[in-house]
Amino acid sequence: MSLNSADWVHIRSPFVYWAQTEKTVSLRVDIRDAQNPRILIEDSKVVFDSTGYGAQGENEYHFELALPHNVDSDKSTYRVSDRDVDILLIKKEHGWWSKVTTSVRKPAWLKVDFDRWKSPDDEEEIPADVMKDFPDIMDRVQREEYGYKVENLRKVYLFLYNLFQFVGYLFIVGVLSVRYLRDGQEATHRAFEFVGFAMRYCQIMQALEIIHPLMGFTKTSVPVAFLQIGGRALILFGIVQAEERLHDESAVFWLFYFWSLAEVFRYPFYMLQIYERKVYFVTWLRYSAWIFLYPLGIASECVVIFSGITYFVETGRYSVSLPNSWNFSFSFPTIMRLYLLFGVFPVSYALICNMWRSRTKALGRSRVMITKQK
Repeated sequence: MSLNSADWVHIRSPFVYWAQTEKTVSLRVDIRDAQNPRILIEDSKVVFDSTGYGAQGENEYHFELALPHNVDSDKSTYRVSDRDVDILLIKKEHGWWSKVTTSVRKPAWLKVDFDRWKSPDDEEEIPADVMKDFPDIMDRVQREEYGYKVENLRKVYLFLYNLFQFVGYLFIVGVLSVRYLRDGQEATHRAFEFVGFAMRYCQIMQALEIIHPLMGFTKTSVPVAFLQIGGRALILFGIVQAEERLHDESAVFWLFYFWSLAEVFRYPFYMLQIYERKVYFVTWLRYSAWIFLYPLGIASECVVIFSGITYFVETGRYSVSLPNSWNFSFSFPTIMRLYLLFGVFPVSYALICNMWRSRTKALGRSRVMITKQK
């Protein structure tokens, strides 16, 4: 079909969705009730003309597609249905194409059908996940289609979560540091006032780190995460927040400071790890800073618990006294004393041993990577 300049005014291009396997290229022309379609398949070009219902209503539609590689025009076929027109091109040489047109800029009407890339139905030999097996090709196709690489939503979510937590704990460390440098010892009696809300919010968000491994998002040990995060939550919400007289204790200032400083070193490492970036200094900080911060944080926890025993004895909060209808008694201060006497050492020992094993594994691997790079 020959077109002059006047004809182009009345002819529109339909949306064309392309996908491929190693042996074929499929074009789905989005036209309903196509009337007398004229489809020319050459070795390096496809020409399409038809009337029908497309993106711009009932019109005459036309497109020409110059292919980057040759196809077998004799074996290539097309099928017309009420919903669309499917064109199947057979590649002369098997392989994956990074694009389906020779044009420098992809036409606006040409779209990528990513779902058909992932699950090709025509050839059983094709890998089930092209994005996984041919990431470079998919990256180029995605950048051409969207203008950017489509990231895995899980990675984006984890990165944003870790970034949010990093900013939150950095805020706490920054506020407490500035206040202490300005007001000295006086600042240690107002930590809950300064950053109590931020600390509670970050701790609530940290509960997601118990859920992440359960959902397969991370490989963290669920018992270790529950032990550490659950213990902090109990101290923060069950003891510090519950007893207002503890808000003015200096130990709360140092507790918040050491907890937060450890997290400031931890979350940047996780952000880099999500996208498989290795920075030895960040890795070293993440697996070395805890050696000093964990014992200081544990000591602060013990001081806070010990200070709270007297207050909880006076108020009777969380305790159950006899007589009562259940004939049952429970003393929360007694549990606090038992934890200080018998619980601190085994819990701390388990956490420190786990961190030391992780440190040996991570830093040993990092040194090997640096040696290979040299």
